[in-house]
Amino acid sequence: MRQPETPQPSETELDGDVFVSPRHLAAATATGDPGLASLLALGWELRYDDLANVYVIAPDRKVRLGYLPEGEDDGLWRINAYNDLFAPPVWGVCFSDSSPTEFVTAFTTTLAKAYEQGSGAYLAPPDLGHAGRDPFLAVVPLIDRGWQFEYPRWNVFAIRSPDKLACLEFTTGNLDPEAELTTRDARWHLCAGESVDRPAWYATASTDTPMPLLTAVTECVSDPAPLPRWREATFSHVRGLARLTPIVPPRPPAPTPLDVRRAASRRPAALPVSSIPRWSTTSRPVLPDARR
Repeated sequence: MRQPETPQPSETELDGDVFVSPRHLAAATATGDPGLASLLALGWELRYDDLANVYVIAPDRKVRLGYLPEGEDDGLWRINAYNDLFAPPVWGVCFSDSSPTEFVTAFTTTLAKAYEQGSGAYLAPPDLGHAGRDPFLAVVPLIDRGWQFEYPRWNVFAIRSPDKLACLEFTTGNLDPEAELTTRDARWHLCAGESVDRPAWYATASTDTPMPLLTAVTECVSDPAPLPRWREATFSHVRGLARLTPIVPPRPPAPTPLDVRRAASRRPAALPVSSIPRWSTTSRPVLPDARR
């Protein structure tokens, strides 16, 4: 079943001076806090290192998130899940430093829900024979919103956005498990920009990433609702390709009849005619006849 459209942010929640559409042409926001909020709400441990990198760790230590502004590469967000604390990760996901924060938040919010359901949810690998774990589910939101399939090279199929500026690639065959976790050579590769080789932003997901987590990202990426941003923070090389709509401050609502009656009830009553002074402070009183 297709998920409902993401509502447009209310005017009181906006941070920016333009709406960016399509949303895959937006840049990251100034803070990554929204991407951490759903996990911290579950009581996950929050740590920092001396370089100001942030680490969020599940209570059972089997899911770990790193927010790495001072990392070794442009992978700002790295999320790994483990079946055994002393073994390599079961799956890993990476978002680059320019990835729109809303896409990361969609992933971590769904991850928080899966974690509450148990390891059978957050460690469940894709499965063609399971209705809720079919890899095809990840591309359904894209198909529903007009993205088109392509076959750019051998053993890769892709699905591209209507404006040709975003693409999700799926690589078939065997892949190096370590390379999937540390490079862009992963099973799933999502990116935006005019070139796949030099994208504006990218996200990768390894082979065994649970489908509900990846589907949450593709649902968010393809959502037609625009994202609020500051104009100068929009990628310079795609700014002319995005639709930038100024954010106009909301007008005050028109008063209702009830508002009018309430205002009238609070207004001071008019002075009675008999109380109006006959003389102003500068008027001279009329003198008796004898002294005129």
